[in-house]
Amino acid sequence: MSIDFTPEQEQIRDSVSRLCDDFGDQYWLERDSDGRFPEEFCRAIADHGYMGIAMPQAYGGAGLGITEAAILMQAISQSGAGNGGVSSVSIGIFGLNPVVRYGSEEQKARMLPPIIKRDDIACFGVTEPNTGLDTTRLKTRAVRQGDRYVVHGQKTWISTAQVANKIMLIARTRPEDETERPIDGLSLFYTDLDHDKVEIREIEKMGRKCVDSNQVFFDGLEIPVENRIGEENKGFRYLLHGINPERILIAAGLVGLGRAALHKATQYAKERVVFDRPIGMNQAIQHPLAHSWAELEAANLMAFRAAELYDRGEDCGVLANAAKYLAGEATFNACTNAIMTHGGMGYAKEYHVERYLREALIHRIAPITPHLILCYIAERVLGLPKSY
Repeated sequence: MSIDFTPEQEQIRDSVSRLCDDFGDQYWLERDSDGRFPEEFCRAIADHGYMGIAMPQAYGGAGLGITEAAILMQAISQSGAGNGGVSSVSIGIFGLNPVVRYGSEEQKARMLPPIIKRDDIACFGVTEPNTGLDTTRLKTRAVRQGDRYVVHGQKTWISTAQVANKIMLIARTRPEDETERPIDGLSLFYTDLDHDKVEIREIEKMGRKCVDSNQVFFDGLEIPVENRIGEENKGFRYLLHGINPERILIAAGLVGLGRAALHKATQYAKERVVFDRPIGMNQAIQHPLAHSWAELEAANLMAFRAAELYDRGEDCGVLANAAKYLAGEATFNACTNAIMTHGGMGYAKEYHVERYLREALIHRIAPITPHLILCYIAERVLGLPKSY
């Protein structure tokens, strides 16, 4: 196995890093304070062609793989943009993968170019307040009435819904008690987010203030049949094909955030002098930082190994989940160590590391908790009985 990057892949990393130089620490500190969505950053990503990095060339994308998308995400996060930068563009970059894989030619031609150009902004409607990670038990209903579906229900923790005009929505089109298995009876849609039929309430949260999270209430949203992706009642299966790439992108982004925190801590340890010596001379400072470096590099190897397998069309589920787990833990540790290295100043916003820690927690929890990943590995790798 090797994750030596090609010259073209290294060029992507370098180009994105230079682009992000225009959106430095002060920019993201201000967005963390005022909560304004970083649209100018998103526009720069789109204008440079990166929004379509993993979408087909026929529709205006670059036609590259998940490896290149992961490089992109990591470069954004590592620049100091962190989760705010990654989450502002992630849905546009890979959220429409079900359309790429299962949409008709007409749907691809209609739906993909506006996302790539950022003429459309999408959100992703999956999670519900009463089902949590048990996605097969979703309750939001989409009832067909002639040439359209009418939707009633609720979603929660929906990112970017405040700025989106489109939604990728999964809803139940057949009652659960009429199906053999809960995964049957769910359909996937990509449609207009009609604010006359949808109420969006923002959730005040711990971190990533500039990218909104929301409760979304559907009260008669009408979806034309031509906006259903694939066959009726098979939407959950379509959704599954996007899970592994999502894990990989999150892992790569987390490693980037951890590296940003480690860099800040290392620089501070070199410059901060106490008792006539830089604190970086002390092993109590050195060892936690060196430990974080090793953890982050191990997580990075797992993430890009999973990306390599995905791009080759091979099974990468275990590695993708393991990468997300390792990156979440390593980045949490790195951000904590960065704050502790800074001492009291680590608690001050002007040093940025406290923001990194708050943002690291988001993807340590979501879209799957570390506990469920360990359950998955125990069952799929170790052959232990299912625990949930």
